[in-house]
Amino acid sequence: MTDENKECSRIEWVDLTVPDADRLRDFYSAVIGWRPEAVSMREYDDWSMLEPSSGEARAGICHSRGVNEGMPPQWLIYVTVADLDQSVQKCLSLGGRVIHGPRNLGENSRFCVIQDPAGAVMALFHQS
Repeated sequence: MTDENKECSRIEWVDLTVPDADRLRDFYSAVIGWRPEAVSMREYDDWSMLEPSSGEARAGICHSRGVNEGMPPQWLIYVTVADLDQSVQKCLSLGGRVIHGPRNLGENSRFCVIQDPAGAVMALFHQS
């Protein structure tokens, strides 16, 4: 999807990154009914959590290792921005900080995790 037909400022995805993703995968499968689908990280699997009726991916549950080392252990929303670098600079100039990234996510996407001046975190996401 290109920027021309993609809304910015929209919550695009949500991830949970924790030391034991398999345990939380099973927890949310039982509590919510999500169906897990493995996402290979080579040495281990992270998980896309699928809605049972549609099979659509609704969230990710990831291990806090490899590329996800240092990610905060909480549900993290990914919000689409028009220009990731510009949003990062604005964040920094307004007293926020970058706590992870920016880094590539697949072939055409980049993201980073920011912390606002009050301490709350979110991911900024850009897809070209």
